[in-house]
Amino acid sequence: MEKRSIECMEAEQAENASENASDKSPSSSSCNGNEGAPAPSSPKKKQVSEFDVASIFFGLETDMVKERFSKLLLGEDMSGSGKGVSSALALSNALTNLAASVFGEQSKLEPMSEERKTRWKREVDWLVSVTDHIVEFVASEQKGKDGTNMEIMVTRQRRDLLMNIPALRKLDTMLLETLDNFKNEQEYWYVSKDAEESEKGVQRGDKWWLPTIKVPPNGLSQDSCVFMQKQKEAVIQVLKASMAINAQILSDMDVPETYVENLPKNGKSCLGDSIYKSITDEVFDPQQFLSTLDLSCENKVVDIKNRIEASIVIWKRKMNNKDNKTSWGFTVSTEKRCMFEERLETILILLKHQFPGLPQSSLDITKIQYNKDAGLAILESYSRVLETLANTVMSRIDDVLYANTMARESGTGATMLPRKSNAMSSGDGPAEKMSCGITPISRTMTLSDFMGWGVEPEKCSFDV
Repeated sequence: MEKRSIECMEAEQAENASENASDKSPSSSSCNGNEGAPAPSSPKKKQVSEFDVASIFFGLETDMVKERFSKLLLGEDMSGSGKGVSSALALSNALTNLAASVFGEQSKLEPMSEERKTRWKREVDWLVSVTDHIVEFVASEQKGKDGTNMEIMVTRQRRDLLMNIPALRKLDTMLLETLDNFKNEQEYWYVSKDAEESEKGVQRGDKWWLPTIKVPPNGLSQDSCVFMQKQKEAVIQVLKASMAINAQILSDMDVPETYVENLPKNGKSCLGDSIYKSITDEVFDPQQFLSTLDLSCENKVVDIKNRIEASIVIWKRKMNNKDNKTSWGFTVSTEKRCMFEERLETILILLKHQFPGLPQSSLDITKIQYNKDAGLAILESYSRVLETLANTVMSRIDDVLYANTMARESGTGATMLPRKSNAMSSGDGPAEKMSCGITPISRTMTLSDFMGWGVEPEKCSFDV
């Protein structure tokens, strides 16, 4: 009893210091009249409690940001041994790993969970915020106190970041909104890859790690087909834009000397006799040239891309260095050299057009590894993960369209639509894998859509 009276007295003294006499009596009577009951909390105490909780969460998030950026500044090496990578590569790896953990199991056409979406937006904002402090000096006019105009230098976010970061954020939002559009889609459904054979649907190619798809016996309705095509067109636009930004950023990166040191002395040895002969012929048709190449497997496509890029680097370095002892011989003019390089660059564009899901070439990997520009690293990695996600979403749409085509052609499929509770199977497969059966982009894309990715034949130069 004595202890309880002391607590009541302390509570009364605390309220007397902040409230009027009319507001004190209820609190006082509650303590004296009902000693066994706890004193009710005042609105002021509740507000302070909520503020404290918000402060705790804000402090935890601040600590997470500090820890994350401390690792990035140390090059992902917290041991202090100095074996970490550069800050640019650490930022690139952070964005790549974040995308892999968030989108790695996007095996169905369905909206992202709120938890994954919130995590993606929050951590991307953390990493991209680095670009806010990468600035350049620009001239600006300022009026002095005496009314005279003066030209001064002010800081502004670097031009490439100022242009591309908002564009990438817009593409990011478009992709998430496209996934949200499939929220109420019920005309097709997924069956776990572990289900019995009699219950499984169809799946394009040999994608055994993905759930199979079922559609009604006569296929999707006309409205659903139109909806799927519109979503595919939107994703293709995102894919084209992200590919263009990524290609431009990679072209802006310097060619590392480590890559050049491992190249042969001439471009002919990189290409091989057959490709070299086709490139240097008087009449050259890019489509016909591609038809003569073995592009049946992903590894072969990447190998051809590596050889072409290596040859371009060799020839451009020799032209920039004005070395007369080139692999072309002494009788080939500079105009023809530029024409041959332009042909190879056209082949590269066609390969990117036909196989958008190709892994990075040796030149791209080396550029990313040895790049020291944090701004370029963020632009490259952000555009690359958006390109990968767009390609994945487009592939999922093609899987559904393929199931629709098979149902209409064969007349087989599910006998009835499943109930809403069974519309989505819970057994998801692992992340999307690259296979040799590479699917080209829609025919609506043309070569002219991809021109201007930093490929400038007129200059015939390369940053080294």
